[in-house]
Amino acid sequence: MGRDFSYITRNCERAVVTAYRELRDVGSTDFSAFGACTALYRIHHPEASVNEARRLVAEWIDHHVVRADPGPTDGCDCD
Repeated sequence: MGRDFSYITRNCERAVVTAYRELRDVGSTDFSAFGACTALYRIHHPEASVNEARRLVAEWIDHHVVRADPGPTDGCDCD
């Protein structure tokens, strides 16, 4: 349950959530997966600061993975 993230409309958000879940599934630590996903977000959004990327990645992981909430997030302004 909560593993299909196809309902997420933002490509960067879906990529981050999917990458985090897959990294954790193969044994990466939370910290390591979070760092990789922050870097991934910044690849999609090089204009974002590290702090902005960390905040969004943390919000998305909490929303989609921890709480398994399928509703929308505030996220970023891209599609």
